[in-house]
Amino acid sequence: MTIRVLLADDQALLRSAFRVLVDSEPGMEVVGEASDGAEAVRLAREHAPDVVLMDIRMPGTDGLAATRQIGADPALARVRVVILTTFEVDDYVVQALRAGASGFLGKGSEPEELLTAIRVAAGGEALLSPAATKGLIARFLAQGDTGAAPDPARAERLAALTGREREVLVQVAGGHSNDEIAERLEVSPLTVKTHVNRAMAKLGARDRAQLVVIAYESGLVRPRMD
Repeated sequence: MTIRVLLADDQALLRSAFRVLVDSEPGMEVVGEASDGAEAVRLAREHAPDVVLMDIRMPGTDGLAATRQIGADPALARVRVVILTTFEVDDYVVQALRAGASGFLGKGSEPEELLTAIRVAAGGEALLSPAATKGLIARFLAQGDTGAAPDPARAERLAALTGREREVLVQVAGGHSNDEIAERLEVSPLTVKTHVNRAMAKLGARDRAQLVVIAYESGLVRPRMD
């Protein structure tokens, strides 16, 4: 199945480079290009891509606002957003994950890393590697003020998880894949996938990236600052 990609960046040269890279990869195609967030949202509704590569800093409607609009649109529930940023340490990154992004990637990443990010996001996984990314998210969440109001209902939903679902959520927040979690908990990968899906449904999370944020926000997982 071909992975359909939408490019959103205000730099035409960069979009052109991304297009050549994506279109040259078997099983991927670019279905549209946007120069700002408003156009990205419009094209997402028009083409329903699998993945949007979204620049976070654009004139007018920026990538954060566009990600919020995509994340809030039920018709775009299957669209995954990967934030592209020049700034690895950026408060907007956490806000974007809260808004529904599946992760982020530095613009200085290698071509193969970008292609892998597209595949990971299209598969519904969280793009939270390298490990420094999880540390970044933890540091911002530990500050206690990242621009979003606390959600009182989240604690109640967390209480609805079974013991095993909470255990799996802790592992997901640690950045582990289903196979790794299965090995750690001595269960099958299918069982892990079932627990992850149930946790997402109970917590109202779009994907694993939001599960990680919820795990830290709720206090289920404590950030490590080392």
